[in-house]
Amino acid sequence: MATSPISTLPESRTEPDGSAVIRVLSYNIRSMRDDREALARVISACEPDLVLVQEAPRFFRWRKHAAWLAAHSDLMTLGGGATAAGPLLLCSLRVTVERTEDVLLPRTPGLHRRGFATAVVRIGGARLGVLSCHLSLQREERYAQGGMLLDRLKAMDVPHAVVGGDLNERPDGRTFRRLAGELQDCWAVKPWGGEYTSTPEDPHQRIDAVFATPGIEVLGCGVPLGLPEADVRAATDHLPVLAALRVPAS
Repeated sequence: MATSPISTLPESRTEPDGSAVIRVLSYNIRSMRDDREALARVISACEPDLVLVQEAPRFFRWRKHAAWLAAHSDLMTLGGGATAAGPLLLCSLRVTVERTEDVLLPRTPGLHRRGFATAVVRIGGARLGVLSCHLSLQREERYAQGGMLLDRLKAMDVPHAVVGGDLNERPDGRTFRRLAGELQDCWAVKPWGGEYTSTPEDPHQRIDAVFATPGIEVLGCGVPLGLPEADVRAATDHLPVLAALRVPAS
């Protein structure tokens, strides 16, 4: 791994017309049960404006853990966490927060409770919705949650939106295809870096993704190459997905 993710993906900036080039990171962090210092270094190296986390700490002192991760990644906590059943949002100082909402999804007896962490933010002259999700391991429940995700985006009433998540499904799965039918699968539109997100020791499947609504321009998306391999392996049991997007001014 010799290529830096910083130098090969467009940097965050505000264009003269008010549009915003942003970096969005989606990352399953396995409740910070691994090397949290390595985790913070991986996130910080990607220089994201928005981090859409899955499997954030949900139990004892979960807010303290989220605040630690934000501070050590040079970010701020935006929303989510235990109140969204695991999805968490972090953001840089570029982001102005308009509103946040944590959404708990219907519980299926015997299965883990799921939820969405959502926000509406402004970056430069752009206004967009943000949603982090971690979909079910069970096929039918996962498909229903995909529909709820699309409904939630419509209910946010924003001109543009970005979604990041652990879908627990590959691109040929019907829930993944359901989302990709209405949203841009950013890797498929503009592949950059690596494709597979699981597992760090043996990347062989793409089950994590960043999606964007049609009006957003995808400048590149994928697993960042060039990060310290020891940190990537020690941080968690997934690889991060980083996307550079140009969001039109609202």
